[in-house]
Amino acid sequence: MKRNITLRHFRSFVAVANTGSFTVAASQLFLTQSSLTATIQQFEEAVGVKLFDRSTRRVEMTPEAARFKAEAERILSQFDGALSDLEALSQGRQGHVRIAVVASVTNYFLGDAIAAFRQAYPKITFSLHDAGSELVEKMIANGDIDFAISTSHHGFDELVYTPLFEDRYGVICASTYPYAQGSRPLKWADLDPAEYVGFTEDTGIGAFLRAHAGKPGFFEQQHDEVSRTSSLHAVLRGGGRYSILPALAASSIAPPSTAKGTGPGPFVFRELTSPRLSREVCLITRRLRSLSASSELFLQYMRDVINEKPAPAGVKVLGRRDRKAQQS
Repeated sequence: MKRNITLRHFRSFVAVANTGSFTVAASQLFLTQSSLTATIQQFEEAVGVKLFDRSTRRVEMTPEAARFKAEAERILSQFDGALSDLEALSQGRQGHVRIAVVASVTNYFLGDAIAAFRQAYPKITFSLHDAGSELVEKMIANGDIDFAISTSHHGFDELVYTPLFEDRYGVICASTYPYAQGSRPLKWADLDPAEYVGFTEDTGIGAFLRAHAGKPGFFEQQHDEVSRTSSLHAVLRGGGRYSILPALAASSIAPPSTAKGTGPGPFVFRELTSPRLSREVCLITRRLRSLSASSELFLQYMRDVINEKPAPAGVKVLGRRDRKAQQS
């Protein structure tokens, strides 16, 4: 019987709950009062719960209905929003994309994708969120954003993680710092934890390094911490400190021309070995939930930029070789 519940039942329930009147609700829905009453009765029978207490003066929600009302309104809002987005897209190429993208992807790939997308779909707007990977997962699970390009933090079962590229970790420091010198591979054993600038535990970088660095006690010692790569530039600029970043994140501080220490830039990035670590940046979506038409369109542009733009040293785009082979 529950399979027979439709959006008509949800709209009827919300209308009666908001107005407190079958007469007013029926008028709003362009239904007869008897038809609305029958719909509510069908809903109650299907779920096995009484939804309204009726009196001569007013209709009151039962406690069960009061708890359900917010969820019913959310479902209707999402459905109406998705339908409006699809209709606007088909009629006037309009829509809205809600995404969260890890800062390094924003700096290196996102700007190019948005610029190309704007030329084809100038009326589609964006909500861009800059948040740590822990918060990003919660936002997707709650339906606050359409998708994210970020790293896994908790790895929720209700989310789908599709790998896009691998990003090797290394040391980022001022060009005058000792770790910037020399040509031999830089190892974890070479690092002094006292001068390390770390990332907080709620960030993807911080959580990953604590779990995989294999250097007991390194992160437990007191050291400086930041929660954004944008803050790192100010901390490292004065010298005397270093941090550990994935190559793509480091490229915003030490551009590719200086990432190997061959240029005159103020910062140098050197990959770390023993162990050699890399993070996996993924497209994160909610399982069993389709993206809006606008989000699907933009995601294709984003994939194209990631696949076609030359990546910094230390970044490996997954599937790029297979894609070229298919085209040849």
